[in-house]
Amino acid sequence: MAEAAAGHGNGVSSRESEAGAGWACTQVGAFAALRPDDRGFTWLNAATLWRSRNEILAGLFGDPSGEVRARWVAEQEARGADPEFRIRPPVGESFDFLLLGDTGEGDASQYAVVPPMLKAGAGTAFAVIASDVIYPTGSGNEYGAKFFRPYQDYDAPIYAIPGNHDWYDGLGGFMRVFCAAPPLKPQPDRGLRGLLWRKPETIDETRLAEARALRGRPSQQAAQPGPYWAIETGSLLIVGVDTGIKNVIDPGQTAWLRRVSRDPRPKILVTGKPIYVNNAYKPSQLAEGGTIDDIVRDPAHRYVAAVGGDVHNYQRYPVRVGDRVIQYLVSGGGGAFMHATHTIDRVDVAGVAEDDFRCYPLRGDSLSFYSQLYARRLRMPWMCLQPREAACIMAEQIGNKPVRTPDGPVEITARMRWAARLLGSWPWPLRLPVGKVNHRFLSELSDWDTPPFFKHFLHASVTPRELTLRCLAVTGCLAQELEPPVEDEVRIDLS
Repeated sequence: MAEAAAGHGNGVSSRESEAGAGWACTQVGAFAALRPDDRGFTWLNAATLWRSRNEILAGLFGDPSGEVRARWVAEQEARGADPEFRIRPPVGESFDFLLLGDTGEGDASQYAVVPPMLKAGAGTAFAVIASDVIYPTGSGNEYGAKFFRPYQDYDAPIYAIPGNHDWYDGLGGFMRVFCAAPPLKPQPDRGLRGLLWRKPETIDETRLAEARALRGRPSQQAAQPGPYWAIETGSLLIVGVDTGIKNVIDPGQTAWLRRVSRDPRPKILVTGKPIYVNNAYKPSQLAEGGTIDDIVRDPAHRYVAAVGGDVHNYQRYPVRVGDRVIQYLVSGGGGAFMHATHTIDRVDVAGVAEDDFRCYPLRGDSLSFYSQLYARRLRMPWMCLQPREAACIMAEQIGNKPVRTPDGPVEITARMRWAARLLGSWPWPLRLPVGKVNHRFLSELSDWDTPPFFKHFLHASVTPRELTLRCLAVTGCLAQELEPPVEDEVRIDLS
């Protein structure tokens, strides 16, 4: 069904050299001139964390996303939206599109993606953002610097599905920008959740109109019916699903998804939460029972791939389901700070072997990135691991050869092993925050604004017979900005 190759794009990839990974960055890319200012986005701010409190409240007192989503959908249908939430772009049976995930920090790591995205995206029919369009709380007042400005020169429509951060504003900003929806009438939410819950911001319509003008060309306009949708083309359906805050699909959306999935065309699922991630199986729960993967795996539905955001790196798991292979991808490296890959154990989930698994950044580059970051911020230079050292440590831990062959022999010392333990490459009770578990409070320390960034986006090429998905790397260095490297490529038979 599918075959994979990596490292054969225009630019040299991280699988081939340290320079391809951005470690030998002699010149920073032109992205710096695109930023509205030099201020970086940071989570290390009490006000930012307080604004994001709905994530914790949803876990403690229940997630209202499903109920609120049903109200948004009802309002959209009352305003004349297609009840099947279909999008029909003017494309033929062969076309290209882009897919980005977790974009909206508005700082250097987001703007670094823009020049290579524009280069690779020339001639693409549209783009899709999978999860977390705007950090920290999805406010409609922040779309100027974090959506309209960075993508003002992308000359095609952009569609999106919301992530958990977009839901911290009750989805108000998202629905106003992508669906032209007026605010919902407030409903009382009694109890402690209602008392503490962050209410949606009032959108400054003048400010939003000025931001919209940045993407005001007719070729850029996108008519999106709701927070979930199906992009219909002659060769492929792209099905976007809204997973809310706590990754549960409400009954109305589930019923819609089952109807859409009965269409005979092959399909890609785009979802706010990945199904396979970090060597684990985490499918979205359906409110009526079962999981979203039950729908994806049904052979009658013809899903060939499922792409999820939320986790800020790239991963691919080719899972055999009966007599076919479904490609499960994580694609959340569109702008937010990097989540580690070196904490991913040797892959053994769902029959996927380590040699069949792909990730970006490579585990060794991830370990070196975090070692340099903490060595600098904790003023502990002994923790610093060079990329070639980190690559050999990870190869020893995983039990394979280094993906990128180091130049000359590398002696792994006790110092290196202690640094790797503290950074989470081996099971160890004392670990610095590098993984998703500590994301809520501590891993924001991993946000930095200088290359290499290890961001990425996906370029998809569709024909009636084949879908090609390419992971294009973004380092922030001029060399990779001019020639975006292909870190992974998979070709999927659609016939």
